[in-house]
Amino acid sequence: MKAARIVVLLIAIAAGGIAALLAGRSEKPAPAKHQAAPKISSVQVLVAKSDIPVGTAVTPGVVRWEAWPASAKTGNFIRKSSDPNAVRKLSGMIARSPFVAGEPIRQAKLVDAKGSGFMAAILPKGMRAVSTQISPETGAGGFILPNDHVDVILTRRETGTTGSGQQQQHSEIILSNVRVLAIDQHVQEKNGKKVVVGKTATLELTPKQSETLALAQHLGSLSLALRSITDASNSGPKTGANLNRQGRGNSINVVRFGVTTTATPQ
Repeated sequence: MKAARIVVLLIAIAAGGIAALLAGRSEKPAPAKHQAAPKISSVQVLVAKSDIPVGTAVTPGVVRWEAWPASAKTGNFIRKSSDPNAVRKLSGMIARSPFVAGEPIRQAKLVDAKGSGFMAAILPKGMRAVSTQISPETGAGGFILPNDHVDVILTRRETGTTGSGQQQQHSEIILSNVRVLAIDQHVQEKNGKKVVVGKTATLELTPKQSETLALAQHLGSLSLALRSITDASNSGPKTGANLNRQGRGNSINVVRFGVTTTATPQ
């Protein structure tokens, strides 16, 4: 009897130890299945290797092919698959707008000079580049930069109508919201300069505006008023006054929104 009890006791102790061992052993988590990253289809797009300022000619050294997602809106981008000789074709074309490094090259921002000067190449069809003299006082203190929009103000002296012979000064906007193409020979902001102080401003004008500006230069002094970016984008170029030469002596009729007065060139 005693031997049987001892055997039963040993069996009970062994079973308890096994049960405790199994209960204390934590189950290892199942290893997570590695999910492969989805493959993104890409295309080779022509981009600027470095910054390309306005007026810079495109050469193989300033552009490169770079992988871009095929799902991106690349309708205006130049793809190597569709135009493998694009670098050679675009070589020599001039940037009419600046490119930053890594920006896709778009042909709409390039112009083929065809042997002409840069200014003639960037002028839109039907527009003219006309220069006028300015100074820091008449050019917004030098804060007008190329691609800004300005109003042109004419200030002139006229003899008073009271018979006293005294001269009166009058100012009016003769051209509104016109684009500045260049200040002297500066066609862009360079070397971190925040202002360009020059003696000549070149404006983008229609043929009719060109006549107005040329005549206004003989009537008095001209000043440029800098417009805000919001004003420049909300309205197109306008002519504030029409200056028509009569052809009789030095008399010039100034038509101000339908009201005609006579002035004498300075």
